[in-house]
Amino acid sequence: MTPDQLITFAAVAEHRNISRAAVALHLSQPAVSGQLRQLQDEFGEPLYQRDGRGVRLTPAGEQLASYASRLRDTWRQAHAYRDALRGLEQGTLRIGASTTPASYLLPYLIADFHRRYPDVTVQAADGNTTEIVSALGSVDIAMIEGPPGDDLPPDTAIHAWREDEIVAIMPRSHPLAQQAGDGRIELAAFGAYPLVLREAGSGVRQAVEREFARAGVPMRVALEIAGVEGVKEAVRAGMGVGFVSAMSMRHENGALRLLSLSPQPLTRRLSILVPHASAPSRVVERFVALCLAHDDGTSAGG
Repeated sequence: MTPDQLITFAAVAEHRNISRAAVALHLSQPAVSGQLRQLQDEFGEPLYQRDGRGVRLTPAGEQLASYASRLRDTWRQAHAYRDALRGLEQGTLRIGASTTPASYLLPYLIADFHRRYPDVTVQAADGNTTEIVSALGSVDIAMIEGPPGDDLPPDTAIHAWREDEIVAIMPRSHPLAQQAGDGRIELAAFGAYPLVLREAGSGVRQAVEREFARAGVPMRVALEIAGVEGVKEAVRAGMGVGFVSAMSMRHENGALRLLSLSPQPLTRRLSILVPHASAPSRVVERFVALCLAHDDGTSAGG
């Protein structure tokens, strides 16, 4: 007994006519009759009887028809789902993103993607860079800040995405804010002031620590706190100078001053990671293409 034989039997049971069933199945009448004979041989008793120009199911055939109809319906649903995925009409996309892209890029990208493919369900989770890289096995796409590291799962593709500047923030009354008339300041100037840093594992923190170490400037860490908004609130409270992505300051009301580092701005690369890259789904391919098309930030709310 095969699925094809059962699907054929379901069509015969529906039409009560072998010829009409053959037309519905796009098969020849002899092919349908042959499958019916094989199915009857499998059960060892008649499943249908000739009735004029049509057929009449036996009690055993009626019982089998209920099973065959359910199988046919499931088969049709599976084909419809396959066609939907090919046409990108539905599906699920699981995205993991570190704090900066999750908060300031991903909402715009998801909104754009939803307008194009409204029946695709998007599930998003955030964390710091280390947490997102560790969770690669449970997402379809990951968006991270800074270097992805060397311990990625096999078959993970890395797409260099866009540049992001890390800026220093402080109240407008802070001495450094008064000193930097052109909005730029040397890193060495921060050595005399307390700092507010993100938690360990943060991409911003990693970049800031590397830059201070490279320049040989001591770090006076007054507070470690999780999340960008936590850093900004601590800076507003007077705890010290913070470092955040420039993107996080787009909608600030001006209470905080942001400064670029001199002589070179402190930048880092955002990356898109795709696990199982040798066989990505069409949904993943389309979303990655959308992200890369927005790498200048002009279409993603930047």
